Amino acid sequence: MGRKMGNPNELKVVNVRLVREPSLYSTEKIASPEDAVKVIAKDLATYDREVFAVLNLKTNGQPINFNICSIGTLDSAMVSPREIMKAAVLSSAAACLFVHNHPGADRAELAPSQEDREVTKRLMEACDVIGVRFLDHVIVGSGNSGIYSFRAEGELDRLRPSHREWER
Repeated sequence: MGRKMGNPNELKVVNVRLVREPSLYSTEKIASPEDAVKVIAKDLATYDREVFAVLNLKTNGQPINFNICSIGTLDSAMVSPREIMKAAVLSSAAACLFVHNHPGADRAELAPSQEDREVTKRLMEACDVIGVRFLDHVIVGSGNSGIYSFRAEGELDRLRPSHREWER
């Protein structure tokens, strides 16, 4: 008898399991945007294109994982809240800190674009819906050109919808 050939269109099954002690990306606790950048700097430094990533954290601020969600072009990266939040849900994150880079940017070029603000607002809303704390969105310049923190600059309060907007 011949071997039965599998269906080429068959979907592969992926299993998600709980583990007793999940591994950590770092034992360093994240208490500020600068702490986050120190932890992930080595990973972000290698990209010559814009990269959007999420750092998922435990309740005590320890990074569970660092997930690169999108690698784009020199000055943009496609961002989908659904794809970004998937890692947070699967890793049972208590909080998220979002990071993207501006390759080749100096300190003056770190200011967020309108698209950066819109993505941040959508991610804040997604975090609210699934019950994960939104800590910050940080833009990192190349080399030592600095960082831009939405939280430190007061942007998050301006982006968060008021209760009246939610009621419309």
